[in-house]
Amino acid sequence: MNITNAYKELGISDEVYNFGEKIIEELKDRFTKIDKTAEYNQCKVLSAMKKNRVDAACFAASTGYGYNDLGRDKIEKVYADAFHTEAALVRPQIVCGTHALTVALSANLLPGDELLSPVGKPYDTLEEVIGIRESKCSLKEYGVSYKQVDLLPDGSFDYDNIARAISEKTKLVTIQRSKGYQTRPTFSVKQIGELIAFVKKIKPNVIVMVDNCYGEFVEEIEPSDVGADMTVGSLIKNPGGGLAPIGGYICGTKECVDRCAYRLSAPGLGQEVGASLGVMQSFYQGFFLAPTVVAGAEKGAIFAAEVYERLGFKVFPSAKEERHDIIQAVELGSKEGMIAFCKGIQESAPVDSYVTPIPWEMPGYESEVIMAAGAFIQGSSIELSADGPIREPYAVFFQGGLTWYHAKIGILTSLQEMLNSGLVKL
Repeated sequence: MNITNAYKELGISDEVYNFGEKIIEELKDRFTKIDKTAEYNQCKVLSAMKKNRVDAACFAASTGYGYNDLGRDKIEKVYADAFHTEAALVRPQIVCGTHALTVALSANLLPGDELLSPVGKPYDTLEEVIGIRESKCSLKEYGVSYKQVDLLPDGSFDYDNIARAISEKTKLVTIQRSKGYQTRPTFSVKQIGELIAFVKKIKPNVIVMVDNCYGEFVEEIEPSDVGADMTVGSLIKNPGGGLAPIGGYICGTKECVDRCAYRLSAPGLGQEVGASLGVMQSFYQGFFLAPTVVAGAEKGAIFAAEVYERLGFKVFPSAKEERHDIIQAVELGSKEGMIAFCKGIQESAPVDSYVTPIPWEMPGYESEVIMAAGAFIQGSSIELSADGPIREPYAVFFQGGLTWYHAKIGILTSLQEMLNSGLVKL
C-alpha cells in the first residue's frame, strides 16, 4: 500500500502530504488528550441511554399529532440526563440552531423585558431575531428591548459594564459560547460558569441562556453543569453526530423548557404533540456517535491551525491554545484567498465535490457569504465545511469532518488549492 498514491488520486501532491505529516507527528500528544475527553463523554452518553432503557421500540415512527411517542419522550430524557438538566426539548420541528435560540428567547421574554448580551454582538442570524437589524416578527417588534456589553480588547468580559447594564428590566442574559463570524476567543465552560455566577449574584432570578452551538462534547462538561438555565443547540452540528437529518435541542430548567415547548407548539399542548416522523433512530445513533465525531472535528481544527499558522496566516484560536469548540478561523487577507480555501474544501467533499463555491447573498446575513459544504445533510456543520462573510479581515471559518481522516484530507486539499493559486509557498 502506498498512501501517497492514494492522496495523489485526490489531487494532493507529495510536497503537501509530507508537509502535513510532519505537523501531525508533533500533534500526537494533543490528539491523545482529545481521545480521552471523547472516551469520557462516550461513557456519559451511554449511561444516559442505559438509564432510560432505550430499546428498538424507540425508533418507531409516529405521525399526525404524535401522541404517546415513546422514542421522542425518551430522547428528551436522554438529553436531560446527559446535560444534567431537569428537562429537555429535542425535536425535528426545530429546523436549525437559530430556530432553537429563537424559541428559547421568545418563550421566556415578554413585552417590556430586556435581553442582555454581555459578550458583544451575537451571531449574524440572531440580529434579525432580536431586532438589531429590522425584521418582521423580531423581539423588538414585540416590545423586548436589547442591550449588549462588548468584550474588552483582550477578549475578556467587561465585568464593570456588565454590572452597570443589569437593571430591573433585565429578564434574560444570552451568552454565545462560540465565536460566530468574529475572531474573538471561544469561551470555555469554566469562563461561562464564572460569568453566570457573576450575573446571578447581581440578579439571582435572571434567566441565563447559552448558545452552545459547535461546543458540545469538546469538554467534559457543558454550560448546563455551571448554572445555565437553558443550553441550546442544533442537531445538525455536534450532538447529531452527522446522522440527525434535522432538529434542535433546548436543555434546562423545567419552567424554561415547558415555556419553550408551548412556544414551539401551542399553549396547552407543549411537549405532548410533535410527531417524530421516523427520525428517531438517527437522533439516538447520532447522539451516541457524537463524542467520537466531535473528537475528529476538533483534531481537524487543530491541524488546520498548525498548517496555516506556520504559513504566516493569523489563526483563531492559535495552534497551541486550548479548544472549546470545533471552529477554526483563518485570516486569509483577501477575497481570493477565501475563495481558494473554500474551493479546496469543496473539492474534498463526498457530495457535490465538482461544485465551485462562490460568494452569494445568503438569507439572514448582512454581507455576501461563501460556503463550502458538500454534506450528506444540507447545512450540517459537523460535516466538513468552511464559510465566511466576504468582508475584512477576510476570515474563513473551518469546521467539522465526520472522521478525522476526512478533516485531514480537506485541510490538505485547501492547502493544495492555495499553493496552485500562488497564494502560499511551502
